[in-house]
This record gives sequence, structure tokens and C-alpha cells, in this order.
Amino acid sequence: MAMPIQPTHARPAGQATAQAAGAGAQGAGPSYRSALTLLASLFFMWGFITVINNTLLPHLRSVFDLSYTQTTLIESVWFIAYFFASIPSAKLIERIGYQKSMVFGLALMAGGALLMVPAARIPSYGVTLVALFIIASGITLLQVAANPYVAVVGPPETASSRLNLVQAFNSAGATLAPLFGGYLILGRSTSGTAAAGSTTTLTAAERLADAQSVVLPYLIVAGFLVVLAVVIARFPLPAMGSSTQRSAKEARKGLSLWSHRNLVFGIPAIFIYLIAEIGVANLFINFVSQPQIGNLSHEQASHYLFILWGGMMVGRLVGSYVMRTVPAERVLAIASIGACVVMLIATFTTGHVAMWALISVGLFHSIMFPTIFTLGIKGLGPLTEEGSGLLIMAIAGGALVIVQGWLADTYGLQSSFLLTAACELYVLFYAVWGSKVTDPLPDQTVA
Repeated sequence: MAMPIQPTHARPAGQATAQAAGAGAQGAGPSYRSALTLLASLFFMWGFITVINNTLLPHLRSVFDLSYTQTTLIESVWFIAYFFASIPSAKLIERIGYQKSMVFGLALMAGGALLMVPAARIPSYGVTLVALFIIASGITLLQVAANPYVAVVGPPETASSRLNLVQAFNSAGATLAPLFGGYLILGRSTSGTAAAGSTTTLTAAERLADAQSVVLPYLIVAGFLVVLAVVIARFPLPAMGSSTQRSAKEARKGLSLWSHRNLVFGIPAIFIYLIAEIGVANLFINFVSQPQIGNLSHEQASHYLFILWGGMMVGRLVGSYVMRTVPAERVLAIASIGACVVMLIATFTTGHVAMWALISVGLFHSIMFPTIFTLGIKGLGPLTEEGSGLLIMAIAGGALVIVQGWLADTYGLQSSFLLTAACELYVLFYAVWGSKVTDPLPDQTVA
């Protein structure tokens, strides 16, 4: 980083407490409110773009005549980007700073969105994968910058509440995306408007026309990303405090990330949770469209996906309020039990009971990522940035949604959701035991 910092663990306890209080007050000031508002727009945009995939995947499955395994491979490529782009993103932030990195990330996403145009016109499955990988790499850069910032911008004890609140904007974007994708992608394609349960094979001309239905929505997305990049480039974003910068090597001597149980078990918790969230979202439209479940067209099913993501938005707003008084790990435990129960109902029942059980899992999933993240970096002190980078890298767990695709092809789509139920059990383990802090260092706050 440009400026090495003094390790906070070397400061007297009273000074650290006073500084934390001051940081909390400063975090409530106008400049930080404006910064958080701007960051909320980033959370909104990457949530929106990510969830467009949920309408894109059933569309591409029809255009390229893909199996469930091949369909989920598309999303796997998206999340593999988190694994490969996380460390380069951290190094880029270290070199050019947070603000320029955000602008670069948005520009990268816009470039990937524009690449979807030739991918659709060819059409090409391979070029589509490359375009989505580029978009996801840009989102990774934004994630590495924004999540730790929100976590340290106020008092440590309300970090989970604060991140859940900002993540609600991510869910707002995710809630609107199915309507956008349902209307502009599925609603303008032959496969998307086909009657429920239809097995009609598309002609070559219909496949080409369907493929090109993604051109307009991705041009719109690219335009918004460019505008947002310009706004951020011109915005007087407050300089990040020393708490978000990598400590000098001397300051970190004798400190180890691996002595912190909440981080060690938090990394797989993020990884495993993403398998659950992405598996549900990506296979939702195919699941509820089945005659024995909802008997809907893909376009109609996208409207119910809107409700699932809306539940996540509501859950995060409620969770943000509840976690002001209830310990975050307790809320996480209750949510994981509820998620496991509704996934078992979705697996072993049919009709609207199964459909609404799957929809309701969004409410329970809502608080999981931001809560696991803040519990995972709790007590890391000057190691917070490195721990945050590892937790963001764990988002690559979403790539293993291909396992659920294979299970769906082999044992049936409905049975594949047993994998989701098993993932919820690990989250429960983390909430009850794995999240307990060991070897804590003084919490970091923005100076």
C-alpha cells in the first residue's frame, strides 16, 4: 500500500475504543453517507447483472440444446472468475487505489456486456462463456473493494447489520433482474414463451432469432455501467483509512490468519453457501416450470423468481434491524435451520407446496452471505484485508453448481436439491461453533 500503518493491536485499549467511537461518528457524517450511497449503487448493479444469468441460463439451454450439466457449467465459469480474479483484484487496489479500481471494474463489466453482442450474433457458446467470465471478473474487483469497506466504516459490533443493509440493495437489483430478463430475453424468444412442458424442437432460424434476443438487454446494461463508471470517477470518494490497507510486514510479524477459527471455518462456509444459493437460483425456472410443480412457461416462471429475490431483499432489511439487538450468529443459525426445512419440502413434495417452499428459501438465504462475511473477519485486526480477500475468493464455491447440474441429469432435478439442504447444515455448524472468535485482535475501523 502507499502508506504502511501502525498495528492497532499495539495501541492502548482506551485509545482504540475512543478511536472506534470516533470512527463510528465519522461514519455517520455526510461524506460517508454519500460514499455508502454510492457503494449501494454498486451492490445494486452487480446483483442485477448476476441474476440476469438466472433468466439467461434456461434461454441458452434452449438455444444451444444443453444438458443441465452444460447449462450449470455457464454459471461455473462465472464463479471461477472469483477464484482467479480475487488476488489480482487485491493487488490492483493496492497499486491504483479503491476509486480507480472501482472505475476499472465497471469498465471491465461493460466490456464483457458488449462482448455478449457478437456472442449472440454468431451465436457462440464459447464466446458467451468468455463474455460472462469478463463480467464476473469486474464484479470480483468491486466485491474485493466494497465489502471490507462497508464492514469497517462504522462500529464493529454493528458490522453485520450494516453489511446486511447495503446488501439489501444488492438484493433489490437481483429482484428486478428477473423482470428485466423475463421481458427482454425470455419474453422475446420462442423458447421462453413456449407452453409449459412443450418439447417442440426449435428450427435453426428460431435458434438464431432467440440467441439475438440478448443483444438489447446487454447493450442497455453496458450503457448503465459506463454512466456509473463516469459518476464514480468524478465523485469525491473519501480516502480509505489505514484499517482497510495491508499492514506493513513488520506490523504483521507473529500474526497468523490461521489462528482465527471464525475465518478458517468461514472460508468454507462462504464456499458452501454459494453452492446452495446459486443452485437454487439457476435451476429455479426449470424447476417451477415442470408440469408436476408449477406448470409454467419460462417467462411466467421468471415472475416467481422475482419473488424469491424479493424475499432476499426483505430478509436483509429485517436482518439488519434484528441484528442490532440479537447476536448475528444466532440469527444465522435460525436462518440455516429454516432453509434446510424448506429445501426438504421442495425436494419431497409436488405442486404449489414445492414451488412456494423453493421460493421461500430466499428469505432464509438473505442474511447468510453478509453475516458469514462479517463473522469471518471479526477479530482479525490488521489482518482484516487479507482475510476479506480469502472470503471473497471463496465465492468461487458457486462454480460447483455444476455438481448439482450433474445430480439433476443423473437423479432428477427435484432430487438434486438435497445437495442444497446439506449445504444449509454446514452453515448451521458454522453459526453454532465455527464462528466463535479465537485469538482476537482489536477490531479495525475507518480512521
